[in-house]
Amino acid sequence: MSERFARLNARFPHKRAFITGASSGLGLELAKALAADAWTLGLFDRNLERLTSVEATFADAGVKLVAYPGDVTQADELTVAVNSFAATHDGMDVMINNAGVAGAGSMMEVSLEDWRWIVDINMMGVVHGCRAAIPHLQRNGSGLLINVASAAAFASAPGMVSYNATKAAVLSISETLVNELRPVGTQVSVAMPTFFRSSLLETLRGPEQARAFAHTIMQRSEYSAEAAAHDLLTEAADGRTYIVLPKAARTLWRMKRWMPVRFLDRLRQFAQH
Repeated sequence: MSERFARLNARFPHKRAFITGASSGLGLELAKALAADAWTLGLFDRNLERLTSVEATFADAGVKLVAYPGDVTQADELTVAVNSFAATHDGMDVMINNAGVAGAGSMMEVSLEDWRWIVDINMMGVVHGCRAAIPHLQRNGSGLLINVASAAAFASAPGMVSYNATKAAVLSISETLVNELRPVGTQVSVAMPTFFRSSLLETLRGPEQARAFAHTIMQRSEYSAEAAAHDLLTEAADGRTYIVLPKAARTLWRMKRWMPVRFLDRLRQFAQH
């Protein structure tokens, strides 16, 4: 047993986790981290080529997993996959709603088509994942539901309106579920990482200038997806509801809550440079 996640392993001795957006980036690093501790995994992703490659690599390493090709915007596809995983393994302990895409642009720059696209994936994908997983987590009486949002959920930087809005929705959904699921013993955590090195920007839609700025910010980051996965799982195992990553970003989180107007002024000044 890895000492890194000993607490998580002790809480869930059956070690059964389902992850969306699992073929790359943070989702893949979360899968790797849990696989190293001998968890049984359900991996869900719409990129069949990547998912097949991950499945083969994990299988060669002796990881117990089931790969499910599918799209989180399709509630039936995700529900069938979650139900199949839970039925095959006599339950499910952890659900991680990680799948997401990036969007950039101001209110008048983001087309209605792109609004629908990002809402369907970033917000409704989480809704679909929660609805699919909650019955199984409730039955356990000790489940863990992790929704991956972003620091954008509270930062609301200019030029990222659609991304900010969908990640704020994930935060609100998670906060609501904290109290809805507490009586049945299910923990709900929401992860809010700042930019870290990942494949997220492969999906980025928006004006060229906004895309270039996002790429610049990500390239400057010294925080990796592997580190984010480790920190996320550690914080969730400790029972944290709000997981702001990396730790240095918690200053931003506190400033937004305590001095919101000053925070927005600082954010505007940062975006102008």
